[in-house]
Amino acid sequence: MEGIRCFIAIELPPEVKTALDFLEERLKEGRHPFIKWVSPESIHITLKFLGNISPDAVTPIADTLVQSAKVTKPFELRIGNPGAFPNWRRPQVVWVGIEDKANKLILLQKSIEERLIPLGFKPESRPFTPHLTLGRLRENSSHHEGGEFGKWACSLHMDPQHPFTVESLSLMESTLTPKGAIHTRLKSIHLLNS
Repeated sequence: MEGIRCFIAIELPPEVKTALDFLEERLKEGRHPFIKWVSPESIHITLKFLGNISPDAVTPIADTLVQSAKVTKPFELRIGNPGAFPNWRRPQVVWVGIEDKANKLILLQKSIEERLIPLGFKPESRPFTPHLTLGRLRENSSHHEGGEFGKWACSLHMDPQHPFTVESLSLMESTLTPKGAIHTRLKSIHLLNS
């Protein structure tokens, strides 16, 4: 039986994708060809990467998401400022932050993480850092190129502060292709009262 590559995510509303598109266009103005940008249509908040799972595991995973969703009311998040992993001096991943003033996203992610343990999914060793990936530096880019891009990106004034309401969770399949990953929603689970 072939496995399917899956992750749990929060999908973004169209107006947030439009704001991210604008943000990416600003960052692309620096003409740095060594960055591979993510299409705003594909950008989401990853709550848990599951890896390759059996198709038979889809329903039990969705059931655990229902358990977390039924004790979580819809909540508001806000996209914040751009950043980079590990930092702007040596960027490898360019992202935009997520503001979660009430820590609702952190609590939801922790709930999902804990409920998946009995299904054989190990908790992440690193703390959950909510973000939206905008681009990745190509493997053949130099530290100098990354540093130059980081300096240039830090010189831009960008403060999108775009609010949006989280009303559901999605179990997604990710199919890798030469042109990038294609994401397909397998299950959508609404939060309490949404």
